[in-house]
Amino acid sequence: MITGFLVLIASLFFLYPQIFYCELIRLSDFRSEKGQIYFSPDIKPVHYKKLKSIINRSEARIDSFFVGKKSTPIIIICSNAQQYQKYCSSTEGAGCSLGTPWGNSFVILNTQGLNVDVISHEMSHTELLARLGWWTIATEIPQWFNEGIALMLDRRFVNNPDKIGRYFDYMDEWLYYTGGGQQILELRDMASIKGFFNNNQKQVMLAYMSAGLEISYWLILSEENGLQQLIADMQNGKSFEEAYSRAEATKRAAWFKKIPTNPLRFQDSTKISE
Repeated sequence: MITGFLVLIASLFFLYPQIFYCELIRLSDFRSEKGQIYFSPDIKPVHYKKLKSIINRSEARIDSFFVGKKSTPIIIICSNAQQYQKYCSSTEGAGCSLGTPWGNSFVILNTQGLNVDVISHEMSHTELLARLGWWTIATEIPQWFNEGIALMLDRRFVNNPDKIGRYFDYMDEWLYYTGGGQQILELRDMASIKGFFNNNQKQVMLAYMSAGLEISYWLILSEENGLQQLIADMQNGKSFEEAYSRAEATKRAAWFKKIPTNPLRFQDSTKISE
């Protein structure tokens, strides 16, 4: 039995070494004052206050959007690409997030490009994880939903506080990346992590803009409590599809008359002109 356990641990380390590195961050040379934020040894303590301030602003954004913050991820701040790759298993971007089946979560950041938007994006993922659990996120939540919600807190692409204006802005971005609606990426093709990210940079950007378009539209239809209702329904055993539709059901008909229909919801959206 012990041998089998050791084999399992070794297999997990081989497949997901970054999770083990994150779990063992306390034993590394990264510095932490209270065990919640770990700074690269290359970052001078004089910079800690500024970095903490950026993190606090991101946490406030999460608290406002989700109507309370429940997640408490360990935050690991790296100072170079080598450190970032070790803990994130990627060299791309300025931030990533990891969650474990046993409930721990981590936000890994690179000081190069670090800002409130990057941190808020990654904390959105850990917040959904805290509320729905690892298994539900892994098996039921489509990646376009996870990324679309994160984009509502990440203002690098669209920065419009008005919900209708935000939908129109994402529509503009989506039209640009689809060549006027001629090269559409369907939601069903972005449901998995592989489907969302396993493409060239332009296609990945199209996936992000499509997710932002759909979620900004859904948040209009579902109004103020849509996300909270979806989370509550899924916590009570409803499927994602049922909870997602139920959240917008009450006001859907009224909003259909006021705003242009989301082209991703056309029955056949190969081309919006068809």
